[in-house]
Amino acid sequence: IFIYPGFRFRIIDAVITNFHLPRSTPMMLASAFSGLALLKKAYAEAQKKEYRLFSYGDAMLIK
Repeated sequence: IFIYPGFRFRIIDAVITNFHLPRSTPMMLASAFSGLALLKKAYAEAQKKEYRLFSYGDAMLIK
């Protein structure tokens, strides 16, 4: 299974994830759930507030 933007989720209605590396498959999964525009907005806000990104950083709840 490869989940990317446009995938229709049928079972879950939220996901907890961290801030992933650009162009990575986990980032594709997160953008499939939230939409790419909203995810980019979240990343911009996280950088502005100096969140720690990537594997050892902060996490987010996407609903």
